[in-house]
Amino acid sequence: MVRVASVPAGHIYVRHCAAPIDEDAVVRLPDPRPNGAPSTSQRWWPPAMLDPAWVDAHEAEFDVYHLHFGFDAQSPAALTALIAALRRHGKPLVYTAHDLRNPHQADPGPHLAALDVLVPAADRLITLTPGAAAEITSRWNRRATVLPHPHVVERPLITRPRPARKGFRVGVHAKSLRANMAISPVVGVLAETVSGLVGAELAVNIHREVADPAAHAYDPGLMARLHELADRGALTLRVHDYLDDDRLWAYLSGLDLSVLPYSFGTHSGWLEACHDLGTAVAAPDCGYYAQQRPCLTYGNSQACGLDTASLSEAVREAYRTRPVWRASAEDRAAERSRVSAVHRDIYHELLG
Repeated sequence: MVRVASVPAGHIYVRHCAAPIDEDAVVRLPDPRPNGAPSTSQRWWPPAMLDPAWVDAHEAEFDVYHLHFGFDAQSPAALTALIAALRRHGKPLVYTAHDLRNPHQADPGPHLAALDVLVPAADRLITLTPGAAAEITSRWNRRATVLPHPHVVERPLITRPRPARKGFRVGVHAKSLRANMAISPVVGVLAETVSGLVGAELAVNIHREVADPAAHAYDPGLMARLHELADRGALTLRVHDYLDDDRLWAYLSGLDLSVLPYSFGTHSGWLEACHDLGTAVAAPDCGYYAQQRPCLTYGNSQACGLDTASLSEAVREAYRTRPVWRASAEDRAAERSRVSAVHRDIYHELLG
């Protein structure tokens, strides 16, 4: 049995990197409850395992340390201290590079500084696409094992037929306006494009805190623009609190095309959920989204801005062809088993 201090353990990606029936003899420590989190909470951030003092206190409880997410607020010095603690106790470090550009940070500098510590120090590296692996080699002269993102939606929903309905619905979910979201220009192009397609509609969802003057995400200018378009009948606007999984999967299943409004980033769990549910995706050409799963692409990046023509054409292509790129439950199960086995083998290799 291999005991893994996984940062985190409770994230859906990490949970689905494990075999569904403990067949891989890998045990991931449960996430320590962060200070201030109630006893009933499943919140894992900020991760207590990032503290070198936690490593010193719990080194007898794990064999391998595997970092995924949650180090956004850690300075290079703090990460260096963490690595020193792992070295002190002879614990190998595995790092899965999900994000080469942090989607929550407008300035790429802090995340790159963190990667400059983590990538050279890791005993093994994993990432999700060949493009990300090539970038890691180019930047740091390190080789990363490429493993696909496992399923996000559970098997019963993957096998469930999509709801039958008429028309063609394009959706953009603005969430709470992550730093990499270019909502206003993307929605403007979509509203104009969809208006010219018979039976098509545009649905825009956004979290309530964007309309709350007391919230950090408050953006009255964007809300005014969205309400203006909604009043003109160009889109349906839904302002709501965070959706739980059941409501989120129902929302995605009700779309024919989900548009990812990103101007930077690397990979996407949202795209994987759409693949599980059979909802087509239009993804920007920044990052490596198109290498994850089949999708339509359009031009959007911080360097070049939004290519309005390519976004319009992606929507029209989806409208013409009605693509349904959907995972099968059997393929996802086999994929999960492969991912689990490679993780197990990496841990065993590191432990000799």
